Amino acid sequence: MIKTLLIAGARPNFMKVAPIYAEMKRRGDKFAPMIVHTGQHYDAAMSDAFFSDLGMPEPDINLGVGSASHAQQTAKIMTLFEPIVEAEKPDWVVVVGDVNSTIACALVAVKMGVKVAHVEAGLRSGDRSMPEEINRILTDSISDLLLTPSPDADDTLRREGVAESKIRFVGNVMIDSLLDHLKVSERSNIRETLGVVAGEYAVTTLHRPSNVDDRATLEGIIGALIEISNQLPIIFPVHPRTRQKLADFGLEDRIAESNVRLIEPLGYLDFLRLYSGAKLVLTDSGGLQEETTVLGIPCLTLRENTERPITIEMGSNVLVGVDPKKILSEADASLDGREREPQIPPLWDGKTAGRICDALENPLHGH
Repeated sequence: MIKTLLIAGARPNFMKVAPIYAEMKRRGDKFAPMIVHTGQHYDAAMSDAFFSDLGMPEPDINLGVGSASHAQQTAKIMTLFEPIVEAEKPDWVVVVGDVNSTIACALVAVKMGVKVAHVEAGLRSGDRSMPEEINRILTDSISDLLLTPSPDADDTLRREGVAESKIRFVGNVMIDSLLDHLKVSERSNIRETLGVVAGEYAVTTLHRPSNVDDRATLEGIIGALIEISNQLPIIFPVHPRTRQKLADFGLEDRIAESNVRLIEPLGYLDFLRLYSGAKLVLTDSGGLQEETTVLGIPCLTLRENTERPITIEMGSNVLVGVDPKKILSEADASLDGREREPQIPPLWDGKTAGRICDALENPLHGH
């Protein structure tokens, strides 16, 4: 029996852990999974709905670390996670993504002689000013099994000198969640509640500190959104931190007079229902770049770089940065239907969790 601790810290982690947990439960004769929620996302509205929407049980263990500086949060997770590894003696600790929980739990496990598998290994933005980039590089360098979402991630790891035997191309587990829940999300009446019709609105999400903490940057992005909203309504589920900054910078009145609609953050199914009907998505989120690629929805990424270049090479994603002029010109191109025909990257097929479990069962059997 392969005893596994699955680590989830922030919302995007739950969408990656849920399919793996479900697959391990299906292979109940082989796997004994436990979900450890570090509590890095401490807002109940932003976490609890995800568990019910994703059909996940309540976590077996909740560390409840809450918000803090990077150093404090990472240290607190490590301190609280160590006795759990000591007590549970797992065969594997599986970490996903690139949040502080990812590196913190990987470090504890490695130092205690427990094998670590990193789901979404090999992603790089090339921007070391992003805390997530540091988490990705460090986690990959200490993990025993590197489970990659796309062939370019394999190439990155090889360039960094990772042994071929540790690298396993498994595909994108986030897409498992997407495809599992697309049909279920049709039960959501979020579009009706908001009075929008599929293909006649845009969706925006903004949460990165580099975008929301700087007044000039945020004002520029909001100005571009307001202008785009003259063509079609923009629905903007607002992260609590972003809402605070909009208030601090006095931007709420400008938005109130426009066709940009601020709403509360949504649960997974409501949000999936909302963005899957959008004509255009504007975001600084990593996951949405991937999900829109599979759904063929034009996505403008409000960042100067992305750790998911495959979504640009093959998919419907365009990197526009934060220059309002570039945002507007690319939005016009997308709304005019001038973008190219996107393709779906290999192994983004909804079966990644199965390949992850295969790799954990046979970690030595290479590609």
